[in-house]
Amino acid sequence: MDKYKNILVVIDPEKKEQISLKKAFNFALKEKDVKIEVLMVIYDFSFEMTSMISKEERHNMRDAVLKQQKNWIFEAIKEQNEHNFDVSISVLWHNRPFEAIINHVIDNKNDLVIKATHHHDKLGSLIFTPTDWHLLRKCPSPLLLVKNLEWQPGQKIVSSVHVGSENKDHIKLNSKIVAETIKISKILDGEVNLLNSYPPTPVNITVEIPEFDPNTYSKTMRNHHILGMKALRQNFGLPEEKTFVLEGIPSDIIPQFCDDHNAEVVVLGTTGRTGLSAVFIGNTAESIIDKVKSDVLAIKPDGYVSPLDPENLYNS
Repeated sequence: MDKYKNILVVIDPEKKEQISLKKAFNFALKEKDVKIEVLMVIYDFSFEMTSMISKEERHNMRDAVLKQQKNWIFEAIKEQNEHNFDVSISVLWHNRPFEAIINHVIDNKNDLVIKATHHHDKLGSLIFTPTDWHLLRKCPSPLLLVKNLEWQPGQKIVSSVHVGSENKDHIKLNSKIVAETIKISKILDGEVNLLNSYPPTPVNITVEIPEFDPNTYSKTMRNHHILGMKALRQNFGLPEEKTFVLEGIPSDIIPQFCDDHNAEVVVLGTTGRTGLSAVFIGNTAESIIDKVKSDVLAIKPDGYVSPLDPENLYNS
């Protein structure tokens, strides 16, 4: 495994048990010389609004809170760190947690970020905070969003790929997603599965074009995607029985497949759209993430530069 040597674990101050830290230790068990950084971002607006005390006193109060939280993290790590991994701790005061996290990733070149999500017991899905969504769109490194369940050996790790496109960027991203899936499967002793869905025949076409044959169209579309999947799996030496091409909308098919097969992790690509393009164009990956129950490993395309990166700001 040639990656995940510099892991950033984002701590949830509201949780006693830090599942993100526990899962970072799973990575460290499989590979030597893994550096684990633990980061907590806190902010209390009331400290900034206290007018009865001096600026220096406010700074002292803030420093006291940071020290208290750092001590709390130290004790939490000590409880979970059975193998005595070397773990560094940072506690930052920032009113926009996602900015603090991404700036840390850029400055420290973390190659993986692990953050816990909340699990909705009744709906069976994950609940993502605004910080989660910002990280999904803007974090340049792979982002692993985890729920409060232990990883089990032999579970399915699902690559969500899009093999129907001939766009070079899509093809490169597919390969990157599969490569990341193979790497994380080795860490988790999991089973690699490639999943692709293709859209069903549009109903309105059969009405507007009487000579249109929906059966022929469906077969042609399926064959096109099967050939694309074959080329992708052969590039990585994966068996045919571990690849799936299903008809349907990706935001429906992928969460249902992961649910039916008890997938441990789903690996997918995110384009990092922000602003008006995110509103009007939408993001298939985000609609999948919103429904899936598995842990999610989100990958950015090669060459992606975060909007918070000074390089991006310099070139804009």
